[in-house]
Amino acid sequence: MTNDQNLETAPQEVEARAVEARVEAFIGVREARRSEVAEDYVELIAELIHDNGEARPVDIATRMGVTAPTVAKTLGRLARDGLITRAKYRSVFLTEEGRALAKECRHRHEIVLRFLLSLGLDPETAERDAEGIEHHVSERTLALFADFADRS
Repeated sequence: MTNDQNLETAPQEVEARAVEARVEAFIGVREARRSEVAEDYVELIAELIHDNGEARPVDIATRMGVTAPTVAKTLGRLARDGLITRAKYRSVFLTEEGRALAKECRHRHEIVLRFLLSLGLDPETAERDAEGIEHHVSERTLALFADFADRS
């Protein structure tokens, strides 16, 4: 291969790597979106159980701002995924796997929230933004958020 050929292919290789990185980023975002609903539900179920001793589908619907059929469909998926147990017309309970996921989500949320507050963001906006960011932030970025918040 001549130097001229190297010069011609180098930008193409750089472009190909950039496209590949972008594809990986889009795949990561789509995966995060798919798991976001499950994470929100298990986090809310854990909160309801902690606060009220139980998580009823009607309370989940109210807190999520969705209809009862939407909750029923999502709870069915969570049950199939092994995150919850439930009986018809009964409360919802987290499995061990569901409790672990809820704990992890809560931890991520708290780190993002502390980070945003340490930047000077008002609590209401920080809470709202943390709810979205927690699902999409990488472990590496989350660790940096935690370090920054701890120093502030």
